[in-house]
Amino acid sequence: MSDEPVEPGVTSLTALREELLAAARLAPARRAAATVHGGHDARLRQTVIALLAGVDLAEHDSPPDATLQVLSGRVRLQGQGRSWELVAGDLADIPPERHALAALQDSVVVLTVLRG
Repeated sequence: MSDEPVEPGVTSLTALREELLAAARLAPARRAAATVHGGHDARLRQTVIALLAGVDLAEHDSPPDATLQVLSGRVRLQGQGRSWELVAGDLADIPPERHALAALQDSVVVLTVLRG
Protein backbone atom coordinates (compact mmCIF):
# COMPACT_ATOMS: atom_id res chain seq x y z
CA MET A 1 0.00 0.00 0.00
CA SER A 2 1.34 3.38 -0.98
CA ASP A 3 1.74 6.23 1.50
CA GLU A 4 1.26 8.81 -1.25
CA PRO A 5 -1.92 10.87 -0.97
CA VAL A 6 -4.67 10.11 -3.45
CA GLU A 7 -5.55 13.07 -5.64
CA PRO A 8 -9.28 13.71 -5.90
CA GLY A 9 -10.95 13.47 -9.28
CA VAL A 10 -12.07 16.89 -10.42
CA THR A 11 -14.81 17.44 -12.98
CA SER A 12 -15.72 20.84 -14.37
CA LEU A 13 -19.51 20.80 -14.18
CA THR A 14 -19.59 24.02 -16.20
CA ALA A 15 -17.70 22.44 -19.11
CA LEU A 16 -19.63 19.17 -18.84
CA ARG A 17 -22.93 21.08 -18.82
CA GLU A 18 -22.04 22.70 -22.15
CA GLU A 19 -20.80 19.41 -23.65
CA LEU A 20 -23.97 17.55 -22.66
CA LEU A 21 -26.29 20.29 -23.92
CA ALA A 22 -24.47 20.19 -27.26
CA ALA A 23 -24.76 16.39 -27.35
CA ALA A 24 -28.48 16.57 -26.46
CA ARG A 25 -29.08 18.97 -29.36
CA LEU A 26 -27.70 16.30 -31.74
CA ALA A 27 -29.38 13.30 -30.09
CA PRO A 28 -32.71 11.95 -31.39
CA ALA A 29 -33.99 11.67 -27.79
CA ARG A 30 -32.93 15.31 -27.13
CA ARG A 31 -31.06 14.34 -23.98
CA ALA A 32 -27.55 13.26 -22.95
CA ALA A 33 -25.94 12.04 -19.74
CA ALA A 34 -22.58 11.23 -18.20
CA THR A 35 -21.74 9.49 -14.94
CA VAL A 36 -19.19 11.61 -13.08
CA HIS A 37 -18.81 9.50 -9.94
CA GLY A 38 -19.35 5.82 -9.27
CA GLY A 39 -20.97 3.35 -11.58
CA HIS A 40 -23.84 0.89 -11.75
CA ASP A 41 -22.41 -1.21 -8.91
CA ALA A 42 -21.19 1.68 -6.72
CA ARG A 43 -23.03 2.67 -3.55
CA LEU A 44 -22.78 6.34 -4.52
CA ARG A 45 -23.36 7.42 -8.11
CA GLN A 46 -23.63 10.90 -9.59
CA THR A 47 -24.90 11.44 -13.11
CA VAL A 48 -25.15 14.72 -14.98
CA ILE A 49 -28.17 14.79 -17.31
CA ALA A 50 -28.96 17.36 -20.02
CA LEU A 51 -32.58 17.60 -21.17
CA LEU A 52 -33.81 19.95 -23.87
CA ALA A 53 -37.02 21.90 -23.28
CA GLY A 54 -40.07 19.66 -23.62
CA VAL A 55 -38.23 16.41 -22.89
CA ASP A 56 -39.78 14.17 -20.24
CA LEU A 57 -38.28 11.28 -18.34
CA ALA A 58 -41.35 9.09 -17.98
CA GLU A 59 -42.56 7.92 -14.60
CA HIS A 60 -40.14 5.46 -13.03
CA ASP A 61 -39.30 3.92 -9.66
CA SER A 62 -37.32 5.95 -7.16
CA PRO A 63 -33.90 4.84 -6.00
CA PRO A 64 -33.66 4.21 -2.24
CA ASP A 65 -31.99 7.57 -1.51
CA ALA A 66 -31.50 10.28 -4.15
CA THR A 67 -31.28 14.01 -4.77
CA LEU A 68 -31.63 16.19 -7.83
CA GLN A 69 -29.57 19.37 -8.20
CA VAL A 70 -30.40 21.78 -11.02
CA LEU A 71 -27.28 23.29 -12.59
CA SER A 72 -29.13 25.27 -15.25
CA GLY A 73 -32.62 25.67 -16.62
CA ARG A 74 -35.96 24.79 -15.07
CA VAL A 75 -37.49 21.34 -14.50
CA ARG A 76 -40.62 19.86 -12.96
CA LEU A 77 -40.27 16.83 -10.66
CA GLN A 78 -43.61 15.04 -10.37
CA GLY A 79 -44.56 12.49 -7.73
CA GLN A 80 -47.82 10.96 -6.56
CA GLY A 81 -50.32 13.72 -7.32
CA ARG A 82 -47.88 16.55 -6.58
CA SER A 83 -45.08 18.39 -8.34
CA TRP A 84 -42.16 20.69 -7.66
CA GLU A 85 -40.74 23.26 -10.05
CA LEU A 86 -36.98 23.53 -9.63
CA VAL A 87 -34.59 26.13 -11.04
CA ALA A 88 -30.82 26.55 -11.28
CA GLY A 89 -29.33 26.37 -7.80
CA ASP A 90 -32.09 24.20 -6.33
CA LEU A 91 -31.36 20.88 -4.64
CA ALA A 92 -34.29 18.55 -3.97
CA ASP A 93 -34.74 15.22 -2.28
CA ILE A 94 -36.37 12.79 -4.68
CA PRO A 95 -39.36 11.31 -2.87
CA PRO A 96 -39.30 7.53 -2.40
CA GLU A 97 -42.13 6.98 -4.87
CA ARG A 98 -42.66 6.66 -8.60
CA HIS A 99 -41.85 9.98 -10.21
CA ALA A 100 -41.18 11.73 -13.52
CA LEU A 101 -39.03 14.65 -14.62
CA ALA A 102 -39.89 17.23 -17.29
CA ALA A 103 -37.59 19.90 -18.72
CA LEU A 104 -39.45 23.21 -18.89
CA GLN A 105 -36.34 24.86 -20.40
CA ASP A 106 -33.08 23.44 -21.72
CA SER A 107 -31.75 22.08 -18.42
CA VAL A 108 -28.87 20.26 -16.82
CA VAL A 109 -29.25 18.40 -13.53
CA VAL A 110 -27.08 16.27 -11.28
CA LEU A 111 -28.74 13.08 -10.05
CA THR A 112 -27.08 11.69 -6.91
CA VAL A 113 -28.08 8.17 -5.87
CA LEU A 114 -27.04 6.28 -2.74
CA ARG A 115 -27.81 2.58 -2.90
CA GLY A 116 -28.42 0.61 0.25
